[in-house]
Amino acid sequence: MTTTQLFTKLNSLPEYLKNEVNDFVDFLLLKSNKTRKSNKPQFGSAKGFYFMADDFDEPLEDLKEYME
Repeated sequence: MTTTQLFTKLNSLPEYLKNEVNDFVDFLLLKSNKTRKSNKPQFGSAKGFYFMADDFDEPLEDLKEYME
């Protein structure tokens, strides 16, 4: 379908249907933008960005007096 054909069909619609078409086009544009931006990260894609210290499970020195 060419743009001219689409425009001709749109012009033949009554005003209230043109408003519905306009709303639908806005919906499609919004939907299109959401699908482009919603790339979910792959498992393991942050590998190497974070590390855990070797003494992670050791008690904290600041809490030593409470653990006695």
